[in-house]
Amino acid sequence: MVQKNDVPGEVGAAARELEELTGGLREHFQRAAAHRHAVAYVDGLLGEVERKNGWQLAEHGGYAHPRTIQRVLDRSVWDADAVRDDLRAQVIEELGDPDGVLVVDETGFLKKGTKSCGVARQYSGTAGRIENCQIGVFLGYASSKGRAGIDRALYVPRQWAEDQERRTDAGVPETVAFHTKPWLALEMIERALDAGVPARWVVGDSVYGGDGKLRRALEARGQAYALAVKRTEQPTTWPPYGPPGQVAVADVGAVLEPEQWQRLSCGDGAQGDRRYDWAYVPLRPAVVAGWVHALVVRRSISDPDEVAYYLVYAPTDTPLAAIVRAIGARWTIEEVFALAKQQVGLDEYQVRSWTGWHRHMTLALLALAALVLGVVKGGAQSPAQRMSPWSRSACPKSIVS
Repeated sequence: MVQKNDVPGEVGAAARELEELTGGLREHFQRAAAHRHAVAYVDGLLGEVERKNGWQLAEHGGYAHPRTIQRVLDRSVWDADAVRDDLRAQVIEELGDPDGVLVVDETGFLKKGTKSCGVARQYSGTAGRIENCQIGVFLGYASSKGRAGIDRALYVPRQWAEDQERRTDAGVPETVAFHTKPWLALEMIERALDAGVPARWVVGDSVYGGDGKLRRALEARGQAYALAVKRTEQPTTWPPYGPPGQVAVADVGAVLEPEQWQRLSCGDGAQGDRRYDWAYVPLRPAVVAGWVHALVVRRSISDPDEVAYYLVYAPTDTPLAAIVRAIGARWTIEEVFALAKQQVGLDEYQVRSWTGWHRHMTLALLALAALVLGVVKGGAQSPAQRMSPWSRSACPKSIVS
């Protein structure tokens, strides 16, 4: 096994953080051996292993055969959801902030064949096209202290959900029905909020912003959001903000006056400061006094025809700059999951079952949390100031602040 003093400082910090993260998880495993194997699995995900497959993880952990460590994904008896809940609690203990942001994001996992649970020809944002893949919906948490993933759900397409033979072969529980991606996202958001996760905002792309049920559920909880929508989305407008009716957001954006635009940054990105022109347009008062439904429009500085739209539900006195910062958190979470694929093998799993997928994702999020919290606790102000070359490439500036 690779020793802690044989790796760069930030990886060593992640290894020490792993001990803290996994130390209290023993109660969720029926046998002590299963707990040890799970810790070894996560340690391998964090290690300098070229491919995070069964053979190389086993070799990293000192096992003679991969089956010993692979059992943690199928045969061993343990509660992945309980581990997820403990992980979330430990992440929030370090990163939690009243101004925190819950970020919904999805990512695709390219797969061959038809046996892997939920695999189908479907659009993958990761590939930018329709591919044979699985789609995972994830919930991330972002604050001024750092960013991490805290929940996961496998999207099971309708053709899978309604095919009993495929369900049985993949071990899909009888209680699992077909659910849309926004439904899965809302379940994770409510699980986090019910657990006391402090979040000023919920943000996500147009897959989630375009779902009225998700928006209304957040409004019913008094939860502010800034969700992307397509240019054809038609929110309702009320007096005194406009005539009653439904107007496409692109039409609203097309008649904005020059003085309505502000140039603001939504945070640092891989190419530097993300600066755009932004406009805020109230649409209608909310049922709750002091809250408002609004539209925020984002326009590229270099290409004015590049425009994006966000439906916002927030207190009426919320500054546009605060909304913009929340919207920017979505990109930081995208970078977090890119890091998870690059460094902790989020997409390098060799399982086909429902149980195996959720267990691997849980352990990969645990490894990611160890990496991020190891840096955060080390007091890093930015990768350039604090990190080694290894972690500078692994941890973008936006992951730790």
